[in-house]
Amino acid sequence: MATASSHAADRFLASLGELLPDLEALYTDVHSHPELSMQEVRTAGLAAAHLRAEGYEVSTGIGRTGVVGLLRNGEGPTVMLRADMDALPVKEATGAPYASTVTATDGEGRTVPVMHACGHDMHVAWLAGATALLARHRQAWHGTVLAIFQPAEETAAGAQAMIDDGLFERFPKPDVVLGQHVMVGPAGTVGGRTGTITSAADSLQIRLFGRGAHGSMPQASIDPVVMAAATVMRLQTVVSREIAAAEAAVVTVGALQAGTKENVIPDEAIIKLNVRTFDEGVRKRVLAAIERIVNAEAAASGATRPPEITLLDRYPLVTNEPGATRRVVEAFRRHFPPGRVRETGPAPASEDFGSFGAQWHAPAVFWFVGGTDPDIYAQAKATNRLNDIPTNHNPRFLPVLHPTLEAGVEAMVVAACAWLAV
Repeated sequence: MATASSHAADRFLASLGELLPDLEALYTDVHSHPELSMQEVRTAGLAAAHLRAEGYEVSTGIGRTGVVGLLRNGEGPTVMLRADMDALPVKEATGAPYASTVTATDGEGRTVPVMHACGHDMHVAWLAGATALLARHRQAWHGTVLAIFQPAEETAAGAQAMIDDGLFERFPKPDVVLGQHVMVGPAGTVGGRTGTITSAADSLQIRLFGRGAHGSMPQASIDPVVMAAATVMRLQTVVSREIAAAEAAVVTVGALQAGTKENVIPDEAIIKLNVRTFDEGVRKRVLAAIERIVNAEAAASGATRPPEITLLDRYPLVTNEPGATRRVVEAFRRHFPPGRVRETGPAPASEDFGSFGAQWHAPAVFWFVGGTDPDIYAQAKATNRLNDIPTNHNPRFLPVLHPTLEAGVEAMVVAACAWLAV
């Protein structure tokens, strides 16, 4: 099957400059008005309005707030393009003129600050730009574009919610599923790899049960604070002592909650932790070790009842199909200047993007777009201070607007045109 060459994409990408003011306005608007997972009503409305204006068939409310745009343009492959929309309960500290001051009520009824600390605002602008260019230059390609604006990536719920809401039954099966993410790296560069590209992730809540008492009478208590502290310390040995050096895993305790007053020993404690792995066998070993340690520490403390271990969310591995990945990389290398296309290692971050390709049984490719000022990145690398650059989920994470905005639109269009028939 003949496919649109990078030269065809180059011809209509030349008009990207005309779109940039609108895309920049969309990006700063979405950044200033972030919405938590499954609350992306305003953002979804902007996405739907954009797609309608470009002539797409638009379906809304899929998986609660998901939006799907369908553009049929004759015979040819179907290409799915995906962007996520949700933000995080983080208080912004970027100092940007369009910084968020939004607060919202989270799923537990708490009022929290909200920020696009992971770049999903950029993803929305990228997909808006790509869908506009493809719609305005239909003479350059044939096939079908399936644009997905997905909710709730940050809670690992959004992709599955859209699937459970009939995504596969209501829309044509794609020949390829494409997605991208802004990350720390020189702005304007794209990077990826064949095979595993992001880790699996499991988030757990552990509830430990003790017996409360007056702070002056610890002998009358079974102290869940001490129990939790011992558990946290012992969990640090899972990776260091049970996982081989050639394997990879991360165990992070992100929350330890217990008590309300300094002279009251509470009845229980809560631990929340996150596990990242790149291999299913390693994942099972790590989770089994966590369960063993938690139960053993509770028993050693004389806990009043066994701990409760609850799965909060789970992200599958995201795996790039080899043939489709080669096709995307070849298209990138034809389009971008030398040095702007890089091979990366697997990232410890996690994504629910993989659910689309895996469950639709379609090849999928996911890649990263750098969002760091190139001079800042180069200086940090030269001085071995890359860890000083604010990463995704940091209150100071803010991709440099240009050329990050252009690069993401270009990458998505070029990748799509590697399939869309001439």
